[in-house]
Amino acid sequence: MIRQPLLAFSTVYNFNIVTTIAVYKFSFLSREEVEAVLGLTLEQTRVYREAKAEGREEILKAAVPLLLKTGMSIEQIAQQLNVEVEAVRLAAVENMDK
Repeated sequence: MIRQPLLAFSTVYNFNIVTTIAVYKFSFLSREEVEAVLGLTLEQTRVYREAKAEGREEILKAAVPLLLKTGMSIEQIAQQLNVEVEAVRLAAVENMDK
């Protein structure tokens, strides 16, 4: 009974590894070309989701200090950027450390 979930996890994990390797191996191709080679959309891959999350974090790190200087509150920034208040607080604290 435990084998089935373990097999499903293993299959997904192996698929993610192969997809990640392929994305890096075909770095000279466009996104559309990589998707055609792999037969899937990159949005389905963990590497894409991780890169997108990292990009959002970088944008917050750059935008939050500027918006705070305009007088906006952390809550207002979170609402305008459609992100969690805690993410804005974290970006504000990280900026204060610099």
